[in-house]
Amino acid sequence: MPTEAHRTHHAIKQPAGRTAPNETLEAGHLASQLTAAWPFELAAYQLDLWHRSVRYLDTLRERANNMLEHERAGKPPLLDFDYETILDGRRLARPANYALLRITRVGDDCLEDCLDARNPPVMIVDPRAGHGPGIGGFKRDSEVGMALHEGHPVYFVMFFPDPLPGQTLEDVLHVLRRFVETVAARHPGQPPVLYGNCQAGWAIALLSADCEGLVGPAVLNGSPLSYWSGESGVNPMRLAGGLLGGAWLTHLLADLGDGRFDGAHLATNFESLKPANTLWQKDYQLFADIDGQRERFLDFERWWTGFYALSKEEITAIVENLFVGNQLERGELRVCPGCTVDLRRIRNPLMIFASSGDNITPPHQALNWIPTVYPSTAALKAAGQRIIYLLNTHVGHLGIFVSSKIARLEHRAILESVGELNDLAPGLYEMRIDNPTGDPDCHKPQFQVRFEERRVEDLDYPDQAPAFDRVRALSEHNVAFYETFIGPWVRLAVNPWMAETLRQLHPARTSRLMFSERFAPWMTGVKWLADVTEPARELLDDDNPCRQWEARVSESIATTLTIAGTARDSLFEMGFLSLYGWGLPSEDERRR
Repeated sequence: MPTEAHRTHHAIKQPAGRTAPNETLEAGHLASQLTAAWPFELAAYQLDLWHRSVRYLDTLRERANNMLEHERAGKPPLLDFDYETILDGRRLARPANYALLRITRVGDDCLEDCLDARNPPVMIVDPRAGHGPGIGGFKRDSEVGMALHEGHPVYFVMFFPDPLPGQTLEDVLHVLRRFVETVAARHPGQPPVLYGNCQAGWAIALLSADCEGLVGPAVLNGSPLSYWSGESGVNPMRLAGGLLGGAWLTHLLADLGDGRFDGAHLATNFESLKPANTLWQKDYQLFADIDGQRERFLDFERWWTGFYALSKEEITAIVENLFVGNQLERGELRVCPGCTVDLRRIRNPLMIFASSGDNITPPHQALNWIPTVYPSTAALKAAGQRIIYLLNTHVGHLGIFVSSKIARLEHRAILESVGELNDLAPGLYEMRIDNPTGDPDCHKPQFQVRFEERRVEDLDYPDQAPAFDRVRALSEHNVAFYETFIGPWVRLAVNPWMAETLRQLHPARTSRLMFSERFAPWMTGVKWLADVTEPARELLDDDNPCRQWEARVSESIATTLTIAGTARDSLFEMGFLSLYGWGLPSEDERRR
């Protein structure tokens, strides 16, 4: 099932070593314009380039200072809403570093007059995937904002930067269950709607399996439950466990952190997926439109550069049991002695929101667990379960949570349809949205939502389980070897001072903090230059030939890095298949 990006890439592919005639003519035209522009157009462009360069460096300086300020403040959740703490999970009998918040105010507007007593509460859980909480309420047009707009009481589950010593997944699930019980007690007769983003989605699935009758519909946004699924050449992240030899490296990094796993490692993994964006496009978009993109860039980087830690017990259980072991969909995940999670125990309706443009959690990983748990449509109906999925064709992973356009359409439509989910007959459905307006103030019937029945048998994704079973077996051997012969010596050598030094020297931090005046005193001069030159700046016309030439050079660099990333992913795929894929059917055999 190739994505739109894939199809587009193949549709425009040019033969190697040849240039399209129109591109040659356009390049020649720009070259002649550039020559004719001398000296006035070129002088104007050089002045604009100087101003943008100063402003760009000043933006990086401010990003570094924001990062330091956020850390000094204790890394609070970056919510664009006022809130109060209802329950601090660190103070429970079985504690974990989570807290339950209630959204109390939007700007100057108190919520009590806006809430609809007929609507159930919504509890939003953000992922612990390297960054801090807030992605679900990052701005007004967000999951939190849309839930408030529809009149739902909104609760938000946040977490603190550091885990408690020895904190386990069982501890986390125990605290989350207490949060669900607390919200349910505050709203009798209205089971809360659970909203899980990314990695929080599987936590919501575990809660649903454990809290039968206590929770309402669960919405899983970009959430992986089938970790071995994916499309060859499109979703390389799922291969990382095999190429690294399993989960032993996770044990090593957690030991080097003195029992804590630095979230900066996870952020670096995400950034490596798209080298063109990480190494060039993100920064060039800021540089090219420094006035229009500066605040948006700084707002997002406040969240992106806030790295949170996980305990060794948590991260190793996640990697071994989910990413490498894929035990959740197979009913083999043990969160405590004698406690095995069975997704068939889930009785509340599940709404799954995924995107074909998501290369981190593609639809394969969001949906392929369904035919594993329910082999047929008849089995799903016999279990009395309702599973609904909504697919977007292009938005990326983070866009599912932070895009205003997605919040104003998909999330609004989901929230307005929550009451209908319980009324559906058991079965599998696809949610379709017709005639979208994009207006956050509109309601049904200005847009229509349909639930079209589907068959479990039609969820036909390639099966690569034998290869990943070999990865799991190798991982278990490597982890046993590490913990027996290497781990004890690493833990003996590492102390808190060394762990903190390694944390501060992580490239994800140093590459940003190097622009702060605290580490680079000359950046004070950049701030002075930005303040002096900004009042005298004049915007350059987009039709300036020098500026057009700059854009073409940027496109060439981005294309080169994209090709390099694609080639790297292809090599990874070939290496994985050569190591673990023997005996698997080829693509042609699978099609036949």
